[in-house]
Amino acid sequence: MRKTLIVLTSMAFALFGCGSSEPLATVDKVDVKRYAGLWYEIARLPNTFQKNCTCTTAQYEVKEGYISVLNECWNTTKNKKVNAKGKAFPVEGSNNASLKVQFFWPFKGDYNVIALDEGCQYAMVGAKDRKYLWILSRNPQLSESIVSELKAKAESLGYDTSKLLFTEHPCPK
Repeated sequence: MRKTLIVLTSMAFALFGCGSSEPLATVDKVDVKRYAGLWYEIARLPNTFQKNCTCTTAQYEVKEGYISVLNECWNTTKNKKVNAKGKAFPVEGSNNASLKVQFFWPFKGDYNVIALDEGCQYAMVGAKDRKYLWILSRNPQLSESIVSELKAKAESLGYDTSKLLFTEHPCPK
């Protein structure tokens, strides 16, 4: 149990990193009440904290002064579901398009919404250092045409999409 907690904590810290580089263009505004809810990971850039993860989801809930975060995945090595809980805080002046996410004190990392459709059905989130990128959807699958559009946008922002890993859904029972 302790080892799982350490892995998840490391996962959460690595997810959002500390570094930044070139400015990252975000969407103009995010309505956090509409953004809240369950998101399925469609694809991600490889990272150490999600090693052996499939069937990844993120659940966001608006609270007083912050957004609660619950990231879950099926760990194929452990053959069980693992999770990481955190809090997200909107960055002042970003219209909620940039947040600082904290999975353990005192570290906070950047979470930038770089694509979001009008219906709030799919999104793309990335880190300023371009090491982390996720394509998210309200449904476990997303059309190839939308994925292609999001990949092109990510490439134009400096992400290496040739390394994208696509997430399997549905989850193992």
